[in-house]
This record gives sequence, C-alpha cells and structure tokens, in this order.
Amino acid sequence: MIGRLAHIGVDLVLISGVLAGIKRSTGVTPNLDLIENKDIRYYSSKYLNFGESFLDSTGAFLGSSQFFTRK
Repeated sequence: MIGRLAHIGVDLVLISGVLAGIKRSTGVTPNLDLIENKDIRYYSSKYLNFGESFLDSTGAFLGSSQFFTRK
C-alpha cells in the first residue's frame, strides 16, 4: 500500500513538473477559471505552483552538479 502511494505521489510530482516546463517554454497554462468550485481551483493552483518550485529546485540542483553544464 505504501509503495502504491509513493508511486502515485511521484507521478503527481512529475506531471506537475511537466506542466510547469510547458508553461515556461510555451506560455501555455491550464485555464483554472473554468473550474467552478473555488476549493478545487485553489488546490489546483497550489499544485501547479508546486510544479514551478519543483522545476526551479531541480534546475538549481542539476546546475550545481558536475555532470551537467549550462549553455
């Protein structure tokens, strides 16, 4: 059970990171105004913001690694 929850958690983080990367590279982002429920809209916004911070921290970590170089 814990393994399944961990797998779902990792999948959610990766999806959020991919959506943040799409937003950064193309400017396209989900239209959260279409969500009528304000609580779901709020948590969706938090989820997408988490993807942004995940993308930033991953970039900083990989940028400080000796195995990656910036161009």
